[in-house]
This record gives sequence, structure tokens and C-alpha cells, in this order.
Amino acid sequence: MQTFEFRGNHYDYGVAQAKWLQSTKMLENRENEWKIRRPRFDIDIEETKKIYQKFAPQIWDELMGIQDTLKFPLERILLNYGHYRVYAKDSGCSIFLGNDYMVRNYDYNPATYDGRFSLFQPNDGGYAQIGPTSRVTGRMDGMNEHGLAMGYNFMHRKKPGDGFVCYMIGRLILETCKDIEEAVALLKEIPHRSSFSYILMDKHNRRITVEATPRDVVTKNNNLCTNHFEVLTHENRNYIKESIERYSRIDHITHENMSLEHAFRYFNDPQYEIYSKLFKSWSGTIHTSAYIPEQLQMKIALGENGTIHTFNFKDWLDGKSLHLSTISGQIDTDIEFASE
Repeated sequence: MQTFEFRGNHYDYGVAQAKWLQSTKMLENRENEWKIRRPRFDIDIEETKKIYQKFAPQIWDELMGIQDTLKFPLERILLNYGHYRVYAKDSGCSIFLGNDYMVRNYDYNPATYDGRFSLFQPNDGGYAQIGPTSRVTGRMDGMNEHGLAMGYNFMHRKKPGDGFVCYMIGRLILETCKDIEEAVALLKEIPHRSSFSYILMDKHNRRITVEATPRDVVTKNNNLCTNHFEVLTHENRNYIKESIERYSRIDHITHENMSLEHAFRYFNDPQYEIYSKLFKSWSGTIHTSAYIPEQLQMKIALGENGTIHTFNFKDWLDGKSLHLSTISGQIDTDIEFASE
């Protein structure tokens, strides 16, 4: 996984991301994916621009930077990087909240994984953020300069609405919200494409889980989440047995006062059956991450029993560089990342 540091405006950030795309196989892989799985929806350029102007105009500037560099039609840019009214495939994922940290397994198919870890400090509006990227412009988990940490878990794709997909919603949270109150308000206002739970923790160690569908958004207080709703139960998929069993395993081996070191090991070691190797079923664990909002620190390990890389986001915000170009790890699959 490559690390990427950028300080500057969103348009130039988009240009830099497009140049990175041109150096990888991601453009080719994404086009091949659409040949196999043709879009069953329309991209409305004006509608998409209008919704971005309302919620995050700077991200629209970022998309324009990508377009101006790749020289692709705007519809193609929005299809691949706009993340509004498109589909996200089914996935797994598990999250546990300790007293002062969030630990999370990101379970998906490596062929969709960017393999990129971004630190972005904008100077034209929006909050600085740290975390792995999803579909270039999105985030599957992360933390911003105010110590707001976010991760999401898939629930279902039934009865989709016209709205943002999960990884752009994650980005919008980090980009525009200082604390859980602002994040909850955003999640209640924005349109949702599919159904996900968004787990939030801020620098005051307050936490909340938001169950969101295209039809309803509710909150609950809990310290763990897998892939089924506990409030909006009528929205659950027919088969949630595996999610309930994984939830029970996490509940059995964790407790609120557990140290981050122990929780991280439980999540990252396959013997505890939270880490998954079902990569071809779109639910294999690609990374384990942890966020410590009060300290503005985060940790990430790629693959099982991986080397834990620790990042002091506060130091980076103060101007210090990472001095780390890659995050190494081993994933037990022959499926390559989207950029490879």
C-alpha cells in the first residue's frame, strides 16, 4: 500500500490523484469491470453537480482536477469517482469501540482496493483527513483534524435510492464534520444510495452508531457493529446468520476497558474468527485499522497478523512528513489490488 501526502487545494489534489491513476492499472481495471458489470443506472451530471455544490463544493473541484488531467468525459469521471447514484457491492466488516479508540476490519474484495493511504490537508475549505482511500475520492474509514473518526459496515442494497454511496459518505463526514453531532445531522440530511451503519467517535471519546437507509436514519449507542441492523431490523437481509455469529464472537472476547493492543490482535489474527479470508466472496479482511481520536493517532495493518504502522496525525498537521512511502503486509489471496 502506498502512502500519499498532499497539502493544498482540492483541484490540485484531484490533479495529483489523476497523475497517480495514470501510473497504475486502475484505469484499465475499472473499464474492464464496467464491461463485465454494465451500469444499471443513469448519471445525471446536473443533478450530481447540484448535490455536490450543496454538501461539498470543494470535492467537485477535486473531480474537475481529475477530469482536466485524464481528459475523460465528465460522465465517465462521475461514474468512476463521483460516487453518487452508483452501486457498492456487498461486503463484510467489523467494528469495536473501546474507551478511547475505534478498531475496524475492512472486509471486501482486493480487486476493488486502491492500495493507497492518504493524508490530505486542504487550504481551500474542508478538514484535513487521514486514512485509506476507496475508489480514489472516497474513504472507507478515517479520521479528520478535529479527531472525528468514522467507519462503516454494509447492511444491504435492497430498494436503492438516489444518493451517495458509502465511501463518498465517509469522505463527506470527514471533510465537513467536527464531531458526532454534526456527523449525525449530515447523515440525516444527505440522500443515501444503499443501507449501511456508520460508526462514529470524536475527540471527547463520545461514540454513536447511525443506521442509515434510503428511507430512514436512526441512531443507537453500542460498542460493536457487524453487518445487520439492530434498530431497523425490518431492513435486514434475509440471511444475517454469519453477521450475528461474528457479532457474538466479538461480544464474547471484548469488553469496554480492553486495551487497544489486545483488541487489535483479536481483530487481526485469523484464529479469533473476526478476521476473514473469504476474499472471493467479497468479505475478506484487507486491513485492520484503529483510530485514537483524543491523541490524533491511527494504526493500520495490511493483511493477517500484519506489521502495525502507527501514524501521529497531529505531528503531520504541524508540518512533519511521514518518511514512510509504503505500508507492507501479506494477504492470503492471489487477487491483486485494483491499482496493480
